[in-house]
Amino acid sequence: MKQTLLRLHAARAIAALFLTAICTLSLAATPGEVAVGSVLRDASMQGIDSPSRRLSYFRGKPLLINVWASWCGPCRQEMASLERLSRRFGGKQFNVIGISTDDYRDRAQAFVKHSKISFSNFIDHELYLENMLGADRLPLTVIVDAQGRVMAKHYGAKEWDSPQAVDFIAKSLKTKLQ
Repeated sequence: MKQTLLRLHAARAIAALFLTAICTLSLAATPGEVAVGSVLRDASMQGIDSPSRRLSYFRGKPLLINVWASWCGPCRQEMASLERLSRRFGGKQFNVIGISTDDYRDRAQAFVKHSKISFSNFIDHELYLENMLGADRLPLTVIVDAQGRVMAKHYGAKEWDSPQAVDFIAKSLKTKLQ
């Protein structure tokens, strides 16, 4: 009886350690993730619908980076609002770009074409940008100031052209958007 009780306690302790390890890993940042308040490292970005660029190309003006995939339902859901946001503010007070995490370039290209997206989109085959931005779930939108500092991250779909979202962007960038 005493041995059975000891085995039960040992099994519970092992299970508790295992669950703690799993929870810790699920809360851990992606490899090389840049935290809010830190400056993004430069990176090469392979163009989907536009020329390939370096991330530093966009320095000097605030930037909204949306990380998406063609197979992601919430990503597809919010894309039209990102397009409207880009048409309203893109290039004026901030730029909007997309980063696809698709494995297949042709699927990302087809999605961009089908969605009639006019802002620049890039593909991240090596997962460098995905990890640096912290895209452990999609969609992810990262708001970056003109110096390349991450000001805010938003996980999940959002109507990015809504008054609430525009207010969130303005507060994150500490500016007034018109």
